[in-house]
Amino acid sequence: MSAICPECDSAIDVDEFDVDIGDELTCAECGSVLRVASDSPLEFELADEEDDLDEEEEEAAEEKDEEDSDDEDEDDDEDEDDVVDDE
Repeated sequence: MSAICPECDSAIDVDEFDVDIGDELTCAECGSVLRVASDSPLEFELADEEDDLDEEEEEAAEEKDEEDSDDEDEDDDEDEDDVVDDE
C-alpha cells in the first residue's frame, strides 16, 4: 500500500500491517520525518514541527519542576537549622 508524503508529494510504499498510527518514518525523497496519521486509508503527517514544540515544552516543564523541587529542598534545610534542642 502507498501513501503520499505531505511535504514533497512522493508516493511512499509501506506494508499496511507493518505500521500503526503514531509510527514514524522518513521520506526517502525529501528526508522529512513523517508520522502515520491514519491507517485506513493510510495517511502521513509531518512529525518534525509538532514534535520539536512538544519536546521543548516538556523540557521547560521539567526544568521548572526541578527548580521548584530545589527551592523546596532549600526551605527544608533552613527549617532543620531553626530547630532548637532543649537537652
